[in-house]
Amino acid sequence: MTQQETTSALSRPLLAAVGLAVVLAIGVAGLGLWLGTGNQTEDVPGRTGPLALVSIDAPDAGSPACTTLVEKLPVGLPSGKDMLSRRELASPAPQAAVAWGDAKHDPVVLRCGLPRPSELSATSQLRVISDVQWLELPGSGSSTWVIVDREAYVALTVPDAAGTGPLQDISTTVRDLLPKQPVKTAP
Repeated sequence: MTQQETTSALSRPLLAAVGLAVVLAIGVAGLGLWLGTGNQTEDVPGRTGPLALVSIDAPDAGSPACTTLVEKLPVGLPSGKDMLSRRELASPAPQAAVAWGDAKHDPVVLRCGLPRPSELSATSQLRVISDVQWLELPGSGSSTWVIVDREAYVALTVPDAAGTGPLQDISTTVRDLLPKQPVKTAP
């Protein structure tokens, strides 16, 4: 056997092994793409389709302030780096209620016309965002923020993961639509 024949005989099995490895790698990658990856979002029950909201006491939901606000609310709200679209509400939908969300995010829910929050007192810590005063009512996994310096009390329930974008956008809308009033710390 000559040296050229020996090299050629050794190269064939090596080339076959490398070729087989490449074919297998391409096959595994193609199968992964075809079956999907772990980065795809699974639909979580309640995050798609009409959102069912329970009715709560909202004596001023039919007020002109709430009607005007609901008509002018943004169609999308920021949630971290994402934009949440308006969600359809299941029937019967509470009056003056709006929600935003998608399959990846828990919904952000706004309700207008609520009674004065019992937690509101002269010593309450209020947060001012875009010249709108909010009272935070912390919860588990989300907080409800109530606007306390307008003619109608407006509550915005925001999942903790959503960040401050929803509060900022709603504050701007409220500031531009509803006149500021003194905070009423007593019933």
